[in-house]
Amino acid sequence: MNLLRKILFPFAILYGFITSIRNFLFDKGILKSTSFDIPVIAVGNLSVGGTGKTPQIEYLIRLLSDQYKVATLSRGYKRKSEGFVLASSTSNAEILGDEPFQFYQKFPNIQVAVDADRTNGITQLLSHQEKPQVILLDDAYQHRKVKAGFYILLTSYGDLYADDFMLPTGNLRESRSGSNRANIIVVTKCPKDLSGEKQEEIRLKLKLSCSQQSYFTFIDYDDAIYGKEEKIAVNEIKNEPKLLLAGIAKPTPFFDYLKNEKDECLTFPDHHNFLDSDLDSIQNKAQNKKIITTEKDYVRLKDSKLVSQLYYLPIKSTFIKHQQNFDATILEYVKSNLEA
Repeated sequence: MNLLRKILFPFAILYGFITSIRNFLFDKGILKSTSFDIPVIAVGNLSVGGTGKTPQIEYLIRLLSDQYKVATLSRGYKRKSEGFVLASSTSNAEILGDEPFQFYQKFPNIQVAVDADRTNGITQLLSHQEKPQVILLDDAYQHRKVKAGFYILLTSYGDLYADDFMLPTGNLRESRSGSNRANIIVVTKCPKDLSGEKQEEIRLKLKLSCSQQSYFTFIDYDDAIYGKEEKIAVNEIKNEPKLLLAGIAKPTPFFDYLKNEKDECLTFPDHHNFLDSDLDSIQNKAQNKKIITTEKDYVRLKDSKLVSQLYYLPIKSTFIKHQQNFDATILEYVKSNLEA
């Protein structure tokens, strides 16, 4: 695979040139970018793969939803519906996609919508009688047909965009200079004990402008797993034989948090659509053992034949330092743009 990526280097140069031209046209106003009169916060990354967008969106929901009417708008990756869909009691993961359905299940006091055309999606949300006061755009950093009021760029500690290259040689969707659009850059999935010296080293590597803020977060796992009707402390099941199941981009930390030498780990592609044959295979491997999966996978599996032995482990994004500064910046942006 590494050899193939090197062979494809000329295509990476071409792809980078095309995306740079596209960004230039948006920057100069030659390609149209629509702004809206309410606070719109876009969360995304420069690379493909998991950088922790879902826990970051959930953090923002928790921060804002007590004070404001919040809506999330996602593309709804791999959903079986088309166009604009506003989540309702009849929605499921097939209609919304797994991450938006997870938002809908966890936060019943917000609106959750999906639309590949984010401009249309925002317009539709604002046409509803109960229109939101704040819209969170999930994975929309490259969706430049919408001009968000605030941009949060995520980059993984173990896979910084500064160390990466354009597709298909690397994993970048656009050049590193795209980071200049960000108001805040969050380095995710850090070690909990990341030193101040290492944080400063990363800041220098990312080449932040004087107007950009940076923060460092880690993935914090819950101390319990949750089934349909049961909650069990992690320390009670750590040494118990079990089947660990993940269909996410980078499942290793999830496995490492739960597994012991008696466990079996099953990995599926990110956003995997579980077929009946997959369920049969999982059930045969698990036998009567508990099946523990990620929260994102659980929303796709909770109505399956596995439900009686299925559990999930919630995660959240936690700041190493300066959480109050981050919160204050977001709250000030929302407040000032609602008053404008």
